[in-house]
Amino acid sequence: MNTRSARLLPLFSGLLLFLQSFIVVSGGAVRLTGSGLGCPSWPECTPGSYIPIANQSEGVFHSSIEFGNRLLTFVLLFAAIATLVAVFGANRKDLRILAFGQILGILGQGVLGGITVLTKLNPITVASHFLLSMVLIAGALSLFTRAHAPVRKIRPATFIIDALSKLHLSLTALALVLGTLVTGSGPHAGDWQAARFPIRIQDAVYAHGGAVALLMALSIFYFLRKDIETLTKRWLGIFLLLAIAQGGIGFIQYIQGVPVLLVATHLLGACLVWIAAWRTWLTVRTTVKE
Repeated sequence: MNTRSARLLPLFSGLLLFLQSFIVVSGGAVRLTGSGLGCPSWPECTPGSYIPIANQSEGVFHSSIEFGNRLLTFVLLFAAIATLVAVFGANRKDLRILAFGQILGILGQGVLGGITVLTKLNPITVASHFLLSMVLIAGALSLFTRAHAPVRKIRPATFIIDALSKLHLSLTALALVLGTLVTGSGPHAGDWQAARFPIRIQDAVYAHGGAVALLMALSIFYFLRKDIETLTKRWLGIFLLLAIAQGGIGFIQYIQGVPVLLVATHLLGACLVWIAAWRTWLTVRTTVKE
């Protein structure tokens, strides 16, 4: 085992987790500034050029925003490759699938991003883009968490805690999915010509809000149980605080007519809530030294 790689692995995996989250926020900035078609072609930015050009009809501002988000994908890919190299150097066979999965997922995001552009920001592809990022954030968090520990095995949880943990994670994922319906039916499409889901935003908000209410009720019940471990309770407490803040932001942005700054904050909050939910689940999948 290369001791230098072992030392660098937590650093690279932490950077990977940060970038996987940051690119969600930067992608939101693309949409919220109306720059989703700032580069109307793919993989080129505009026909005949891979970079923005001064006289393209979309304007330099919008094309630069979209192009910058594309460049961030390469930074993310380099971080994933560096993490994979560190995994091999540290001889962490248990992390190889997670590390390879990050690279494959990032490449998949590139293709999905191209499809999103070529379909003129179809809300289904936009939602898929976001949800794939949630999968990659979960994978990066698992990698980062396990990078700090030696090779381990699963310690089984009790049946009830295991079931509550899975239900908690599933409801969080459902809330995220329904949140994309709100986004896909709302006013911030990324471009004026982009299609919207054929549902009223009010109906999407009610469905999303209902899932969040169920999630909060389950989270409180879960948190109050006396048979959960200290680390699980700690992360569940963090989840509850983030979820309450996220719910408050969501309510305010709705009654205020979804202003851009609050939408961006809500998008960041979604990443943090998902990270807390996944980390809570990981504590139930607690591992011990072999």
